[in-house]
Amino acid sequence: MLAAMGRPLTVAATDPEMARSIDSDVVPAAHASRTGVRPERLLSLDVLRGLTIAFMILVNNQPGQDVFAPLNHAQWNGFTPTDLVFPTFLFLVGVSLVLSTASRIHRGVPRGTLLLHMLRRAVVLILFGMVVNTFPFQHLGSVRFYGVLQRTGLCYLAAGALCVLWPGWRSKAAVAVACLLGYWALMRFVPVPGFGVPTHDVIINHTDGNLSAWLDRALFAPQHLYQRVRDPEGLLSTLPAIATTLLGVLTGQWLRTVQTPQRKAIGIAVAGTLLAAAGLFWNPWFPINKKLWTSSYVLFAGGLSLLLLALSIWLVDVLRIGRGGVSRADHPERPTVWAPLLVFGTNSIAAYMISELLPNGLELVRTGGGNLLRSYLAALQTALPAHGMAPLLFGLTFVLLTWLLVLPLYRQRIFLRV
Repeated sequence: MLAAMGRPLTVAATDPEMARSIDSDVVPAAHASRTGVRPERLLSLDVLRGLTIAFMILVNNQPGQDVFAPLNHAQWNGFTPTDLVFPTFLFLVGVSLVLSTASRIHRGVPRGTLLLHMLRRAVVLILFGMVVNTFPFQHLGSVRFYGVLQRTGLCYLAAGALCVLWPGWRSKAAVAVACLLGYWALMRFVPVPGFGVPTHDVIINHTDGNLSAWLDRALFAPQHLYQRVRDPEGLLSTLPAIATTLLGVLTGQWLRTVQTPQRKAIGIAVAGTLLAAAGLFWNPWFPINKKLWTSSYVLFAGGLSLLLLALSIWLVDVLRIGRGGVSRADHPERPTVWAPLLVFGTNSIAAYMISELLPNGLELVRTGGGNLLRSYLAALQTALPAHGMAPLLFGLTFVLLTWLLVLPLYRQRIFLRV
């Protein structure tokens, strides 16, 4: 484990908790003390996390406009499979967070120590995000301060504090509802300077005249924002993103109950169906929009994330497809079918950072014909002129390269944590 706050790198070859940072400890320990037996590891979480990271790397490395529509974010209102990637990752952060926090509280770790550790992790994630934004050369006058890891750090800290201070599920549900309704009320009723009142003077999700974009412009000059006039990971929209993480926390609490894996998967599937339907119901009044992280988007994407988790649990933990032996915290199995996804799933932060730094690093490599990456893309476009094929293979190349760089960590059972 690589601890970013000065703790040494260690090989967790026999670590019963398979250390992960935001990747988490995934050993639910609700009843271990009473039975004396360590419960089965939820391998399904790592599998789904690995799939999410792989898809994230793919869609983040689709160059140009000639891209298959499902591999692009919705232009504004609406939804594509790509819009499910980040909320699913945050959702899994919440699931893993409650499992690891409960495990540490069960072992007697003081709550103050836990809070300090969470604060440290959040700060390190934000710093990692700044590394991604500034690598290899970025002038501070134009650096982007928002980002995926920055938002992840803030959501992790908010949800983690709730887990430590108020362990019950009701507080999480109440805060999630407050975040969604509060964000909707702000976006619906607060006048936006220069534009007016949403739904009266401008539409509620106006591209430039929404409160979230206005606040980002008030805080930062255009060169610091991803889209100049707004940022998809802006400050105000982090509020509903916290609700996304709390959906994961509530799911993690359900996973710690004594229900059978079958009943857990069914319950998660039912909740996912209801949430997705609620998001679609809210859509006409507060349209589903990933770039604004609207409340309807939280419900719809959260519902789909729940359904994916239910499917993963059913396949991996119930039917035990591709699993060749027991899977206890002190005796981890060696699954064959899921191993490619576990390479990413057990080291998600490392995989994400490598995938983000790798293209920028390769941009510096020069060839006889110029830039290496542009030459490679041009060759793909010549060989594969059909719509979307060249960008798809380009993105898959980065998935493979990242996987090959993370594979040695997985084989040596080295898991990076902050």
